[in-house]
Formats: sequence, C-alpha cells, structure tokens
Amino acid sequence: MNIEKIIKDLKPTFYQAGELSIQLRKKGLDKKIKSDNTPVSNGDIEVNKIVTKKIKELTPEIPIVSEETSDNKSNLNLNTFWLVDPIDGTYDYINNLEEFTINAGLIVNKEPAAGIIYAPVKKRLFYSYGTNDAFEDINGSPTKLDSTKNFDKNQIKFVSYSNKLKPEIENLHKKLNVKTFTKMKSSLKFCVIAAGEYDGYVAEPRACEWDIAAGHAILVHAGGSVKDFENNKILYGKKDFKNPSLILKSKSLL
Repeated sequence: MNIEKIIKDLKPTFYQAGELSIQLRKKGLDKKIKSDNTPVSNGDIEVNKIVTKKIKELTPEIPIVSEETSDNKSNLNLNTFWLVDPIDGTYDYINNLEEFTINAGLIVNKEPAAGIIYAPVKKRLFYSYGTNDAFEDINGSPTKLDSTKNFDKNQIKFVSYSNKLKPEIENLHKKLNVKTFTKMKSSLKFCVIAAGEYDGYVAEPRACEWDIAAGHAILVHAGGSVKDFENNKILYGKKDFKNPSLILKSKSLL
C-alpha cells in the first residue's frame, strides 16, 4: 500500500468537498438533530458521499467508519480501516463560523498511519503519511510542518475546547506551565499545534475516534505526541469508538 500516493490522490477531493460545503451553506442548510442530540446537516451528508466514494476507489479493500453512516460500526475486529468525519465542528458549520474541518484518517494495526484535514473557510489543507512527512499546502506547494516553530518556553500557549477550564484541565495546564489558552473547536487544534502556532491541548474523555484520527496522524508525523492522561498510547477500533482523555504536545514539549 502506497500511503503517500493515496493521501496525495485524496487532496483534490478534499478541495472539492470543501467548496461544496461552502456552496451548500450559502444556499441554506437543512438541519436535523441526531439521536445523540448532536446536529447534522445535508452538508455533512453530501461531503461524506464525496470523500467516502473517493476513498473506496483508492482503497476498495479497506473498511470505512464514518460519523455519518452505520457501516462497519458494529465490527469489533477492525485493525486497518479509515475513520472519516465529513464535517468536524458542525456547530461552527451551521452557524457560519470558520473553524469546521473535513477529515480522514487511515488506521493501520490500530495506530494512525496517515491523515488529511481541510478547513474550507480558512483554505488550509494539512496532511501526513509517515514520520517527518507532515505538510500544509501553502500557495499550492507542500510546506513541511514544524511544530517547534515560534516556541517560547516562558510563553507556552495551548488551545482549549472551552473558554472556561474544568479543574482537572486547569491543573494540567499549571503542571505544563501553560500561560495562555485560546478556544478552538474542531480538529484544526491538531493542525495548529503541528504547525507550531500553539504548543498543546488537554481534554477529558469526549468525542469519538473519527474526531481525532486524522489530526493524531498529522501531529505525530510532525514530531508531536498524542497520549492519554496516564501517558498511554492512543489506539483505535475501541468499543463504540469512544476517545479516552487526551494530551497533545508539540515536539518542543517532549
């Protein structure tokens, strides 16, 4: 399996899906509330169709687990598979905000082997396919991600899911000497840490594997780390695809 070629072949589809997501939003989205009380729109569904169709063409033998379909979600023996979140940050998407992303992560032997994330409004595409092979397309050219860029040990800055930190998160920030934090909702968190714009992120158990798989690959391939609060490796294909606690660190903090 040529993972580099697969990811590069996916890039045009992600740009196409991003354009479609914005066009649909301009027209006015059809919105519903799912059984888990989270929102979904026709934009999520249409992006999912485009992305999963291309992945099936490129890797027909590899199962796909997407947030927006039931396919393969009951399979408890997944080792090598795709995790797709067609729109991460649906709240931002349906409320005309900017941070939503389109995501696909390739899992091999329960570990992230490649990832691709596109933030359509920001026009930022990030991807990776192996150690030291993590990139952002800037002006059409691949630019290697450097998570040590701009690091200042006296001004460590994190991203956070909320403006109000829970006590456990606040304590971890203190231990890590975090001086400032900025609210950021989608998988863009992983990308800006991989790019050296922020230094880390801490979260209690929340969300699902398709929310983090692509970003996990990109950050680790840029030299950073993704562990749980006990410093354990994060593996994929868990029951119900639920995430454990997370600590993301740029290479500078390792």
